[in-house]
Amino acid sequence: MITISMDDFLDEGILKEESFRKKVDEIDWSQYAGDRVLVRGCAEVVIPTWAYLILTAQLAQFVERIYYGELRSAVKIFTKNSN
Repeated sequence: MITISMDDFLDEGILKEESFRKKVDEIDWSQYAGDRVLVRGCAEVVIPTWAYLILTAQLAQFVERIYYGELRSAVKIFTKNSN
């Protein structure tokens, strides 16, 4: 399972929409094709819901499954339909 940490999207210790969207646009999401991905939140910084939605929308185009949380207690939030 591949982990994407929301910490990687912080700018000066907070999540700023403009820099977040720029970082998201620079990622080659196809590198995650067929993978299971864990989106790890940030315990010290509040992450807005829209940020998770943007990441999920990008990942859902390529991945098999998306989980949220910590590895030991991950919650499945998306499974690609096999139809």
